[in-house]
Amino acid sequence: MTSSTRPRAEPRSAYKAFRNIGTRWSDNDIYGHVNNVVYYSWFDTAVNGLLIERGALQLLGPQASGVIGLVVETQCNYFAPLAFPEPVVAGIRVAQLGSSSVRYEVALFAADQDQPCAAKGHFIHVYVDRATRRPAALPPELLAVLETLK
Repeated sequence: MTSSTRPRAEPRSAYKAFRNIGTRWSDNDIYGHVNNVVYYSWFDTAVNGLLIERGALQLLGPQASGVIGLVVETQCNYFAPLAFPEPVVAGIRVAQLGSSSVRYEVALFAADQDQPCAAKGHFIHVYVDRATRRPAALPPELLAVLETLK
């Protein structure tokens, strides 16, 4: 990987929406910072919390809808440690919208610092028919919310 392709920490201004995330004592590992696997949970919590907040998941009715979103890819780059009891802010944006998929990009920031992100990553949801698990079109209600995050 060359220096021109190496991932770089980004500022808050690169993201469209934000969600606060509280850290927990159990998030820290033996090295005194948040363990790497927790970041993926925060990505999922931030995006789904935002979708709930904006009414997208209620419109889909995830428990009964014929269309559901499945995570098919995740990735994360780490730039600086985060640790309990420091609160975290997740910045969220939509990087790509397909006919049945969406790529979310999420950055994690120390809440009380004006620094570039401590970590950033992405995950991809593919929407599928609940019964057949074959790709299905993004529902219009969800698409309307996602467009505001581009």
